[in-house]
Amino acid sequence: MRFYENAAQNWVRDNFSSILTKNANYITMVGGKSKSNELDRDSPSTLPFTNENSLEPYQILDAFTVCFKHILDSHELDSFIQKVKGDLYNRDYIAAFNDDNKRFGYAARWSPSRALAYASLFSNLEPITELLQESEKVKRVLCVGGGAASEIVGLGAVYCRLKEFHPNSPSRLDIDVVDIADWTVVVNQLTNYVKQNWVYKEHNFNTQFKHEDILSTKIDDLASFDLITLLFTTNELFAEKRKETIKLLQTLSTGCKSGTLLLIAESAGSFSHITIGNKQFPVQFLIDTILVGKQGEGNGSWEIISEKESIWYRINEREVTYPLKLENMRFFYRLYRRK
Repeated sequence: MRFYENAAQNWVRDNFSSILTKNANYITMVGGKSKSNELDRDSPSTLPFTNENSLEPYQILDAFTVCFKHILDSHELDSFIQKVKGDLYNRDYIAAFNDDNKRFGYAARWSPSRALAYASLFSNLEPITELLQESEKVKRVLCVGGGAASEIVGLGAVYCRLKEFHPNSPSRLDIDVVDIADWTVVVNQLTNYVKQNWVYKEHNFNTQFKHEDILSTKIDDLASFDLITLLFTTNELFAEKRKETIKLLQTLSTGCKSGTLLLIAESAGSFSHITIGNKQFPVQFLIDTILVGKQGEGNGSWEIISEKESIWYRINEREVTYPLKLENMRFFYRLYRRK
């Protein structure tokens, strides 16, 4: 095991050195920012606020308003939110979600904005909409770090809209959520809302929550998943255990079946930079190296089929209301497909 960890760490170090040497005119790190004409393709763009492949934003927000009414009405909500903000600012992700008050505070405050953005992102990625509108088969999704349930609601909003014209379809969507914090109650409440209010047949939409550390858990049925998401999760994983996170990405390469989709998203900008040696690199650069291989060679197990270095999702405040502030989001994403 020690040999494997050292090999993984050395592999990343050596590849980074090679990449930075051979591709100096592709990416130049200046003050933690990338500068290259080839990155012009990644100038900021904007996801649509609404999309025909997803339920309406007000319907998504209604799920949170109904499920978290008791929290939204609590006079202690602000104090819970401030505690979470402090922990997240310090990148202490374990402390941020170590009790129910913090978890409910986070889910009421930030999950709605993310669910809106995720629904828009999912509905604008054709490989994902094609997967979700499958008419006959069971499709399985694994959401790593998705305990706050934004992914569940976002996927549900797209899946249920795509199924509106085929309500008797035997297809089913099964979502596994793995998170190191115990989000059981949050996941169950929002899942039940989707099943009771959005989907025509309740048994066609299912979730299973696993309170586990993905970095120390063996996923026996990895090859059964059609889509895996790590949304605003990889930074947390790298911050906690870098070597184990590298091993996780390598496990996805060896364990996933051909055609599996992998969607990764994180905040755009320097917040998503990690330090290796005395230099800083965008986390997506490290992930690409592990999954796809060296720049220009494409000798990894995955291929990038859609990507954006900076994309916005902006709230249209004229169309929706929510008891708490809804955040605009700027992030990067990568959609990979297993070769």
